[in-house]
Amino acid sequence: MDVAKFAATFKALAHPHRLVIFLRLAQCCERRGCDAEECARLCVGELGRGLKIGQPTLSHHLKELTRAGLIRTRKSGQSTECWVAETTLDDLADFFQKAKKA
Repeated sequence: MDVAKFAATFKALAHPHRLVIFLRLAQCCERRGCDAEECARLCVGELGRGLKIGQPTLSHHLKELTRAGLIRTRKSGQSTECWVAETTLDDLADFFQKAKKA
């Protein structure tokens, strides 16, 4: 188990705004009722709704989540799409399963 990797993960998720952003991305397919990867992509504007933070702060939080390897981003025209990195949720589930057995 890469403890340093998980420490960076939990440090990135420790901020309430970053945790909300991450949860929105992780849950977006469930809310929309689809299973395609494309559904799991949200634009930055959607992610910032209701957080009551400015665009520079939102961008900072997205940068921190990206740096920790939790999300991916892609510029598409004038908007930026964000999604949970491919193995992130499985990695977190494995971590907690192993911690539960320890």
